Amino acid sequence: MDNTLFDLVGAKREACRCVVDYLGAGDPEALFQQFLRGVRGFEDHGNIRDYLEDLGIYEPAAFEVCCRTYEDVKLDMIEAYPGVDETLRRLADAGVGLAVVTDAESFQARRRLDKSGLADHFDVVVTPEVSGKRKPEPDSLIYALRRLDATPGEAMMVGDSLVRDIAPGRQIGMTTAFAAYGDWRPSRPAEIEADIVLRNFSELMEHVDVQDR
Repeated sequence: MDNTLFDLVGAKREACRCVVDYLGAGDPEALFQQFLRGVRGFEDHGNIRDYLEDLGIYEPAAFEVCCRTYEDVKLDMIEAYPGVDETLRRLADAGVGLAVVTDAESFQARRRLDKSGLADHFDVVVTPEVSGKRKPEPDSLIYALRRLDATPGEAMMVGDSLVRDIAPGRQIGMTTAFAAYGDWRPSRPAEIEADIVLRNFSELMEHVDVQDR
């Protein structure tokens, strides 16, 4: 979902910039990096609290405003990548079952899919609350396949992370498509290869054997 259907990282960076603007102190990139430390979850507001404490300016009321600003701006910035809506519509119209597998919380996943206008395309949305595991464990993929009544060999995993999307997809025998356009990470593991590399989401139609109805 994130960074495959829309640019979540870009939305987070803008949200961090707006938080820093409100504070009148700090650095947007430094705040963004707080979310990447692995100390807390990628969306945990505790990252903002830690940042305020590091700056020596933590105060409960300001923290609440920062969290609200962060969430409001992040959601407002969510917009489907070009061609995503049309491609998903064509796949759905052709009878292809579609599932979202994400590590976002169910509440966040629904908000983003609704904001991007993509929610109605998907038959299944699998989050850690549903499967009990996070990627790169394959449990969420397996759960989605069962809900779609599909075998791994009949399915394709499309994702922006070689480690968290492509590797588990390959592990269970799915065709894998790497959304290279959404990979914001500074380096890529050379030992993990996808079957397909996408420069944009619309290229997916070149690799799926379907007939539009």
